[in-house]
Amino acid sequence: MEFRPILSALLRNKTGPVLVAIQVALSLAILANALHIVQVRQAVSARASGLASEQDVFALQVRQLQAGTHEEQLANQQRYTETLRAVPGVVSVASAWQMPLSRSGNYSSLAVNRKQTTQTATASIYRSADSLIKTWGLQLAEGRDFLPGEVPVIDQNITDESSGVVVITRKLGAKLWPGSTSFVGKVFYFGMGDTAREGRVVGVIDRLQTPGAQISETGEFSVLVPLRATGGKSFNYTLRAEPGQLDRVMKEAESAMRTKSALPIIIKLRTMDEFRTSRYRADKGLAWMLLTVSVLLLLITASGIVGMASLWVTQRRKQIGVRRALGARRVDILRYFLTENFMITSAGIVAGVLLALGLNQLLVSQLELARLPAAYLLGGAAIFWALGVIAVYGPAWRAASISPATATRTA
Repeated sequence: MEFRPILSALLRNKTGPVLVAIQVALSLAILANALHIVQVRQAVSARASGLASEQDVFALQVRQLQAGTHEEQLANQQRYTETLRAVPGVVSVASAWQMPLSRSGNYSSLAVNRKQTTQTATASIYRSADSLIKTWGLQLAEGRDFLPGEVPVIDQNITDESSGVVVITRKLGAKLWPGSTSFVGKVFYFGMGDTAREGRVVGVIDRLQTPGAQISETGEFSVLVPLRATGGKSFNYTLRAEPGQLDRVMKEAESAMRTKSALPIIIKLRTMDEFRTSRYRADKGLAWMLLTVSVLLLLITASGIVGMASLWVTQRRKQIGVRRALGARRVDILRYFLTENFMITSAGIVAGVLLALGLNQLLVSQLELARLPAAYLLGGAAIFWALGVIAVYGPAWRAASISPATATRTA
């Protein structure tokens, strides 16, 4: 079949084909970028936090109505730790001022030189008097964990002294010292200027997400700092339970803490699964919204193609009857309408690919989204070509079924 007669017919009545092509172009541009965003969000929400078997890890916060003295708080910390470790099914316990993916925590600007005027990176600071590497199952890639003698004991109401030794994530090390393959023994500073505190790296872990779990590499800029401190009314712990024992361990841990406490306390427990769900709730909501919009766009585009084809069949009934009377077969009529729709859809796809690339460039510059892979454009084009054929087939078959006698009928 020649394309020139079909193109000439389309050019004589441009409004309908142009509107359908525009609809296909807009739908393709939005669909490709929407599905790309959904894929990126799903990949982000599935990222490893750095914790081994995080479904067995939970956080426990104890809040007292009275703070007590420095010595009393130290005694309480010791008693609470021993109580939690004695709960059947508890594998490990560590104090933890904050949790990964919790969206609440402490951050600090870091520099590799006190004379810097701008920070090198911003990192999350995980403070603990115990081994978070052991309790969380973090993978030590280089160096060692903290030694017991490296954990300072302070009263935060009097001083904010720190140990000076730290464990960092591999990605933070690469940010602080680009090109280096080993970070143990290197020194950086918390803050800038003469008052900046020194941090000497004694260990490197593969990964540990920050409480914010940012999408960019900064989501793994974490520092472990050894510290036992008093000065508040809350004590925060993280526990690892034996596999499959999480629910029971949580209940028994809460019961044991209430039993051992001489004063009324408030206990709050949250699992890592709850932290993850809360952190990515908005991302999952966005993904479902974009999927819904994509499905609606496909339905609207399909209905537009069906409507246009049905209108053309109605307007051309007499012309189709004449062609049938002159010897045109049903397959010729069917092929004519399919080819016509293919040309319109193809024009819309070409415009849609360009529009999708432009929209993606805007998202990359404004939202730091990854560039749109070619697979999404090719997949989107295939979807709309198939959608065009399926949508027009019904009207085209009705056109092919028109009797030659239609040519002799008057209006």
